Amino acid sequence: MNDFTLHPQLEADTHFVADLALCSVRLMNDARYPWLMLVPRRADIREVYELDSHSQHQLWHETTLLGELLMQLSDGEKLNIGTLGNVVSQLHVHVIARSSDDATWPGPVWGVGRPKAYDNEALTTLIDTLRMKIAELPTYSF
Repeated sequence: MNDFTLHPQLEADTHFVADLALCSVRLMNDARYPWLMLVPRRADIREVYELDSHSQHQLWHETTLLGELLMQLSDGEKLNIGTLGNVVSQLHVHVIARSSDDATWPGPVWGVGRPKAYDNEALTTLIDTLRMKIAELPTYSF
């Protein structure tokens, strides 16, 4: 049985986009960067190695699919992927498309400046676009 619940901080900082075979796809509420977060829907998981082998493969597959999609939609120059978890220990993967003209290039996005929330129209448009593109992705799992 899987008693997955999303950590309250992740809930507060992100917007739901879609569910994939393993992960909930969330949009970080920071319009400075094209930034998705993937949260495996498994209870009490803090680290990738705590997932079974099948789920580890699925996590990487979903991460790379969403990374490629985000790069295409944003015309990014570099894809940043990270699983820091220093503030929120629940396993989550940050997928961020970076550009040399973004707010903190070439430095990290964490802890620099203040997040800029999306306005309602931009948020709705982006989430609708992401959902449409995600629906077109291959649906297989490992």
